[in-house]
Amino acid sequence: MEYSVHVRMNEHLFLRDPEGSELGRRIVRQSILLFNDVGFEEATFRKLADRMNTKEASIYRYFENKHRLLIYLVAWYWQWLEYQLMFQTNNLTDPREKLERLLRLILLKDLDSSTNDDIDVRTLHRIVVRESSKAYLTQHVTEDNRQQLFKPYKDLCGRIAGIILEYRPDYPYARSRASSLIETAHYQTFFMQNLPLLTDFGVDKDEKHILNFLRHLLFSSLDAPTFGQQ
Repeated sequence: MEYSVHVRMNEHLFLRDPEGSELGRRIVRQSILLFNDVGFEEATFRKLADRMNTKEASIYRYFENKHRLLIYLVAWYWQWLEYQLMFQTNNLTDPREKLERLLRLILLKDLDSSTNDDIDVRTLHRIVVRESSKAYLTQHVTEDNRQQLFKPYKDLCGRIAGIILEYRPDYPYARSRASSLIETAHYQTFFMQNLPLLTDFGVDKDEKHILNFLRHLLFSSLDAPTFGQQ
């Protein structure tokens, strides 16, 4: 059974809802391919327009700049990932099993093939690994946060924190652990592929090692006997 994931986006991210027109949908989907091919720094709306055989001005009618477009893509991914986490853990009762499923999802090892959405999620995942921190590591992060542009990431981390607390109700660092899991997974993946001496996984470049590392990182902290202050 196929299904399509409908993601409702923050209206502050765009000037005109890209999902409301064929051109807008093409802008989103082609930008994923462009960012993947040349990277965020080298991407421009002119290059995107050339790729789409359209005018640069038509893209500016949808997005103020490429940074807003990047935040849009990253926010879409976080909402999609939260939905996948809900969907794949809905019938699970064991919190540890939920956390194991989560770790695989963070690395996109359990992509549900039944979705018929035409967004290339695997390519988008590669962009999120490389570029997602650039969405908020800016001078205007406070204003962007005031407009709730990062709410999808916060919601995802909140849901992960909830599962962590199911497993260990007295764990005092659930949100910190949730966000650090995601960031560690992304940084270790990036390092493995590009800066291998910063990891222990650079020789064979196999994500199963990152999965094992994340599992150790998560459960060694959750299974620690006490959480008292030193």
